[in-house]
Amino acid sequence: MSKSKITGTISVWSNSPDQPTGYGQQAGYLVDRLKRDGAKVAALSNYGLEGNVSTHQTKFGSIPHYPRGSEAYSNDVGPMHHAHWKAQNPNLPDALIGLYDCWVIKGNQWDKVNMGWWTPLDHVTMPGLVEEFLRKPNVTPIAMAPNGVRQMEAKGIECEYVPHGIDTKIFKPTANILGQPAREYMGLKDEFVVGMVSANKASGLIHRKAFSENLLAFSIFRQKHPDAVLYMHTDPIGSQGGWQLIPMLQAFGIPKEAVMFPPFVDYRYGMSQETLAGLYSAMDVLLAPSFGEGFGIPTVEAQACGTRVIGSSWGATPELLADDSWMVEGQPMWDAGQNAIWQIPLVPSIVNALEEAYQAERGTSQVAIDFAKQFDVDTIWQKHWLPVIGRLLEKSK
Repeated sequence: MSKSKITGTISVWSNSPDQPTGYGQQAGYLVDRLKRDGAKVAALSNYGLEGNVSTHQTKFGSIPHYPRGSEAYSNDVGPMHHAHWKAQNPNLPDALIGLYDCWVIKGNQWDKVNMGWWTPLDHVTMPGLVEEFLRKPNVTPIAMAPNGVRQMEAKGIECEYVPHGIDTKIFKPTANILGQPAREYMGLKDEFVVGMVSANKASGLIHRKAFSENLLAFSIFRQKHPDAVLYMHTDPIGSQGGWQLIPMLQAFGIPKEAVMFPPFVDYRYGMSQETLAGLYSAMDVLLAPSFGEGFGIPTVEAQACGTRVIGSSWGATPELLADDSWMVEGQPMWDAGQNAIWQIPLVPSIVNALEEAYQAERGTSQVAIDFAKQFDVDTIWQKHWLPVIGRLLEKSK
C-alpha cells in the first residue's frame, strides 16, 4: 500500500480502462493508483465508452467515466470533459494525462489544458506532427521507453520518462488455465508453440505489427519443423479496421491445424489476465518483430511468465529484451503517412531466430523473469509516476 498522498484533480485520457487493449490496461493501472492515493481522478475515453457519463469501478472505489465524442479521437469533447471534471473540484491543481498517439490531437481547444502526454514513439525518426505537439508550452512530454527519451533529446525537447508497467503478481509462470494444465487447455502436448500477441489494426497497405513478414517466416520455418504450431492472440478477421489473416495464412501455405486463435468473444471483450499469463507460459517463444514499437507490453508480459522473445533490433524493443532473447535485423521503410522512417523485419532473420529458439533449451527462463521485474506496475508507480505527477500538478498552480 502506498503511503503517498496526491492533492489534485487529474483526468486520464486514453482508451477506456474497461477495454482489453494495451492502452486500456495502462489507463486502468493508472486510475487505480491515483484513486488509492487520494487524487480526484476521472477517466476520459477516446475509445470504449459511448453515450452518457458513467462510472468506472477501480479497486478503491468508483470514479467518473466520460464517454468518447463524435469525432474519431474525441477532440470535440476531451478538453470539455476535463474542464467539467476540474469544475467539480475547484481550488485544486489539475492536469490531464494523455496516453495515446499525440498526432491525433487537433484544434486549439487543447492549448489551455495542463497536459502530460505519455506518447509512443514507434518510428526510427520522429514524425513532424509529433514534434509539433510535444513542443507546445502546455504539454509535458512523457517518454515510455529510453528510445523515446533519445528521440526527444535529439530534438532538444525536455521530457519525463515513465515506462509501461505490468502486474507481476499475475504475469508469472502459470501452469494452469481454469484448472487445466495450460497446454491441455489449448489442446496441445509436446508441440513447439510460437505465440503472437498483436492487435490487428492497420491502415491500408501496411501493418505495423508485420503480420506478413512474421507469417511468411513461420511458414518457411515450419517446412523444416512440422511440429511447430502458431498461437495468434489477435482478431483473425480484422473487425476493427485490420487485415483478413485467414487468406494470408492460406496463401503462405500454413495449414489450419497449425494455427490457433482465441475465441472471438474472449479476444474482443477480454479474457482474464490470469488466463493470458497461462497462455504466455505455454508458449516456447513469443514472436514479436514489428515495424516499430513505442513500448511493447506483450514483450514484457511474456518474459515475466518465463517465455523468451524474438523481437526487433530497433525502436523501443531492444531495451525490453532480456539477454537470452533474440533480435532480428531489418531495413528502412518510408512511412509516407507520417513522413518518418520505420524498419521492416527481414524474413530470413526471423527464420534464423525461430530456428535458434527451436534448438535452444526449452522451459521457463529465469533470466527473462528477473529482467521483467523492473517493469512491475507498483515499482513504476513509486519510482516514476509519483514524481512526474507532482511536477505536473505544480505546473498548474
